[in-house]
Amino acid sequence: MNVRAYWRFFVVARQFLPLLVAYARDRKRFLVAGSPRRVTPEQRRERAQDLLDSLLTLGPTFIKLGQLLSTRPDILPPEYIEEFSKLQDRVPPADWADAKRVIEDELGPVDERFEEFDSDAISGASLGQVYLAEIDGERVAVKIRRPNIEDLVEADLRVIRWSLPLLMYFIDESRSFSLETLADEFAKTIREEMDYQREARMLTEIRENFLENDRICIPSVEESHSTRRVLTMEYVPGTKINDIDDLDERGVDRTELARTLQQAYLQMIIDDGVFHADPHPGNLAVQGDGTLVFYDFGMSGRVDPFVQDKIVEFYAAVADQDIDAILDALIEMGTLSPEADRQVMGDVMELAIADARGEDIEQYRVQQIIQQVEDTIYEFPLRLPSNLALVLRVATVVEGVCVTLDPDFDFIEVATDYLRSEGYIAEGARNYLEDRATEVTDATRSAVRIPPKLESVLDRVEREDLTVRADIEDSDGLLATMTKRLILGMLLASTLFSTVYLYAQATLPVVAVGLVGVAALTVALWWSFRSKKSVRAKPQFTRQSMRERERESATLDTSYAEDGEDAYGSD
Repeated sequence: MNVRAYWRFFVVARQFLPLLVAYARDRKRFLVAGSPRRVTPEQRRERAQDLLDSLLTLGPTFIKLGQLLSTRPDILPPEYIEEFSKLQDRVPPADWADAKRVIEDELGPVDERFEEFDSDAISGASLGQVYLAEIDGERVAVKIRRPNIEDLVEADLRVIRWSLPLLMYFIDESRSFSLETLADEFAKTIREEMDYQREARMLTEIRENFLENDRICIPSVEESHSTRRVLTMEYVPGTKINDIDDLDERGVDRTELARTLQQAYLQMIIDDGVFHADPHPGNLAVQGDGTLVFYDFGMSGRVDPFVQDKIVEFYAAVADQDIDAILDALIEMGTLSPEADRQVMGDVMELAIADARGEDIEQYRVQQIIQQVEDTIYEFPLRLPSNLALVLRVATVVEGVCVTLDPDFDFIEVATDYLRSEGYIAEGARNYLEDRATEVTDATRSAVRIPPKLESVLDRVEREDLTVRADIEDSDGLLATMTKRLILGMLLASTLFSTVYLYAQATLPVVAVGLVGVAALTVALWWSFRSKKSVRAKPQFTRQSMRERERESATLDTSYAEDGEDAYGSD
């Protein structure tokens, strides 16, 4: 295993070396010295395309890594997110002879265990492939782990772990936390995806949670024909959820379908605590009567009660448009640094809420918020703890699917209606009375606590024992920078005056020494003004980005056909 991992490390390094050199030159133009380089959005997009090609070349593990990265705006700039979102986990299936060997190792002779078995795979992905078969007259989908994939994945995971210290040099401190959690999350996720017994358990549990919902269909598992490397399920055909023309021909209400999809995920995350975590269009289908079908539970997760409660608080705050409560919920969940500039982040949240409601956002307003973030000298404070990374993936992908179904879909309204119907948010007069009761309780507590504290302060004033301490928070070194510039300016002025005096009184060599000093101080002062920190992370807004892409597409008169995966085909 180690020999293979060492060889893979060499292969991976050779693929990524040109990009790493370019990133290093962004920090220091001449690698070890020089000023930072400015990277334009066009250059970032070109690099994202190059990196995407490298991931495809490196194979299954890195394809899955690219898919996971496409959901992590806390790590990658928008251009990379957009390019990686095009990454399709669709590769030619392995030879039937190799796949047959896996089935027979796990289940026995194919002809004895299945009445019929179509040796042509209906889909092939990086970790597995799917075939159609028949058991007791019923059609089934048989998912088989790709032969010999385990050793390759384990070697690649070691390479990724060895590469982390090197990658840390090329990213900001604000993103290092997210990168480490991503590596841990990715290793756990890809191993879970290769364990089909776990997938069968998760599928069965989620299916039972929706048994009474006639708008949701989840295939059942054929346990007698399922193992760690083979998963046999009921075959449920359907139209892919992003095939808009087909849905319209069948008369499916797309707005209601989007509502069903979001409500299903709200139930999974907030009520059930177990959820399907890969809701891209290849894993979602629609039957003729509008029933929503879920496929592929290899990527699935659980939500602990604390996170569930905080998500409810977050949605309730969004419904009330209470920005302070939104920020408090994000801080308690660990996704927002407590040191974040609340004014700036509040403006960002207001813009995000308007976007989620489908409101048109004037471009100057977007630019105003972006400028506000960039002009604030602090590390962009968004983080993604591992227990929330999959939840964010679900939220972002589901939003994309729902907006495809209905461009005017209002996520906040649907979430608010769901929380009210489930009793998480009180409504009307009851809500008003509860708020007022809370305010009275808080005011009473304050009235009891304040007099003793006030008396203590007045006693200290009377004894002339009161001191006031003021701490200046300067985590970004602004005060130090200003002090440095002030000292350099004073030294430059005094040196310049001394040089002029020496020119009038002394010999030329002495004057030359003074001029060298003046030049050195001038360069130092000039360089201190060139070293400008800025925040390069930009808030991303799904609908806004979609509208901009639509305008670009209309201008270029270019159409893009999405090459989605077949049902059961994502691994």
